[in-house]
Parts: sequence; C-alpha cells; structure tokens
Amino acid sequence: MQNKVLLGHHWGVRTGKNGRDGRSRIIEGALRRFSQDGVSATTLASLREESGVSVGSFYHHFASKEHVFGVLYAETLQMYQDAFLAELMRHEDARDGVEAIVALHMSWCGEHPERARLLISERPPRREEPGGPEVADARRAFFRQVSDWWKPHMNARLLQPVPPTMCYVLWLGPAQEMCRLWFAGAHQPTDEEIKSLCEAAWNSLKQA
Repeated sequence: MQNKVLLGHHWGVRTGKNGRDGRSRIIEGALRRFSQDGVSATTLASLREESGVSVGSFYHHFASKEHVFGVLYAETLQMYQDAFLAELMRHEDARDGVEAIVALHMSWCGEHPERARLLISERPPRREEPGGPEVADARRAFFRQVSDWWKPHMNARLLQPVPPTMCYVLWLGPAQEMCRLWFAGAHQPTDEEIKSLCEAAWNSLKQA
C-alpha cells in the first residue's frame, strides 16, 4: 500500500478554484510545467505560480520540487501500468496480446501527452528519493503480472524467453521512439505505421 504521508495525500481538504484542493492544483501545475520545461529547469517559484498556491500551502503538501516530481511520476507510472495490464489480460492469444499492447501504448501516450512525456523523458526517482519506493514496488508487481501472462506462451513455444529489459526494448522500443518524434513535432504516426509497429513487436518476440 502506498505511503499516504510520503505521497502527500490530504483527504477532505477542498479549497481554491473550482473546489480543487491545493495538492491537486500543485500536481496539475507541475505536470504542465515539467512537460514544457523539464524537471531540472522548473523552479519552485514557477511551480507555485503555475498552480496558484501560496508558499505555506505548497509546503503543507510537499517538502520540495523533488517531492512533487516523485509523487507525479509514481502516480503516472501507476496509471500507465494499470492500463497496460487491463489491456494485456483481455487477450489469451499471444500475438493478440503483444500487438494490443503496442496499440495501447500509442493511444495512451496520445491521450495523456504530458504524462507520457514525463515517463519518456525523465529519470525515474531512485529508491532513496521521494516516490522511489512506490515506483520500485509498482514495477515489481507489474513485471510479476506480465510474467504470469508471458510464461504460458513461452512454455508453449510461442514467445521467446527474454529477460524484462530486453522484453521491453523489443516490445515497445520502436513505439517509444515513435512517441519521441511525435512529441517533438517531427512526425505524426499514422494508423498504418502503428499497425507496422504492432507487427514488428510480434516478429521480434515470437519464437521461430
């Protein structure tokens, strides 16, 4: 279970514009600012200006800019992993599952471009940093569930026995690079290109 103090949750506090609490406004403002400027170039002052909160309100919810980033990264990763697993578990067929995840990756990034940029461009928080334990725990649980889906197909000689890092690179590496070009404004992926990415992932991961 996530540590609610570390993650900055304060239940039942509703203030500010449109009834949003201070924490939500800070997170929303940080997402916009981190997406536009990157975490390293974002200052505390710009975070407070973007979210419209006072110094006191900011420190009521977060200890630092790094704390905000850790919370936002952990929440975003959990959102992505939940969508990934929900889609994967819908498919019993190996090829259908592999290709559906590539399509899901592209559609999720298109629907959540600011959050996708965060996952693609920023270094995840380390275990000793804010959000780090939550990210590490979420990743372990995520890989365990993906592995549980993968192993029967591997034992049936449909999917390759590849370690997690290589599995990710072969499965989503090309789609991730397409998203980088997309977010940089260099290329808009077409449906036909996304279909090709799906097929390439299957060809990379299937057993010969």
